[in-house]
Amino acid sequence: MGRGRAVIVIHGGPDFDHAYLLPELDQLADRHRLVYYDQRGRGRSAEHVRPDEVTLASEMDDLDRVRRHVRLDAPVLLGHSWGSVLALEYALRHPTAASHLVLMNPAPASASQLTALHQAYLAQLGSDMDRQREITASSAYEEGDPEAVTARYRIHFRFALRRPEDYRKLMARMSALFHAQGKDGIVKARAIEHRLYDDTWQVPGYDLLPKLRSLRIPTLVIVGQQDFIPSEIATQIARAIPAAALVTIENCGHFAYLECGAEVRRALSDFFR
Repeated sequence: MGRGRAVIVIHGGPDFDHAYLLPELDQLADRHRLVYYDQRGRGRSAEHVRPDEVTLASEMDDLDRVRRHVRLDAPVLLGHSWGSVLALEYALRHPTAASHLVLMNPAPASASQLTALHQAYLAQLGSDMDRQREITASSAYEEGDPEAVTARYRIHFRFALRRPEDYRKLMARMSALFHAQGKDGIVKARAIEHRLYDDTWQVPGYDLLPKLRSLRIPTLVIVGQQDFIPSEIATQIARAIPAAALVTIENCGHFAYLECGAEVRRALSDFFR
């Protein structure tokens, strides 16, 4: 949708589809041509997909197929959260196939960064972590019951957004997403999530940071000052990429496009100018 500089949007999760980004991210369509897609096995790309068919390699191939299908030589890649990991992995494999990278609220790019996230996450949740463990150990959650999954994410994202109204908006959207997936879709997406973690964060010594020094792609890293992912993760990623700019948005959490849309638009405008 939209016109202007082409942007392929890489959603996060990785057990979500692109619906959680809407409608706020659509506001960029007045200046950009936005290309959304659901990653294999999720959302509209879920039908006839087995979890064992999805790997990091298939994700890279799918993204390249999307780029070629819409006839884009070197679009902007915009990855949110987990999507930033896919954007970086793709850029390292195809350094001439992206004109710019936009990493919004980036997820860890190394095993050590993941450890730092886990430590911060446990400290934030405190006793709520026990309740989350109860939910994830329940048969309802294991079977993909949308209500149980929504209850788990209410805890998971409790400190991810700065303002209560944005938190409520996101959780209503997440609940609708999980109910649309249904039990089978949720279980499939969760299995895919585990497979992708096995291909990345769970690989011993997984670390993209040294490799990022070879990238010559202009990169914008956007992070919310109140993101539940420690801000030093975004800072380290920005420092590792020679042509990267880091923008930290005050009073903003993990969903910058939703919470701080005007600031995101300003950061993108300044970056491309």
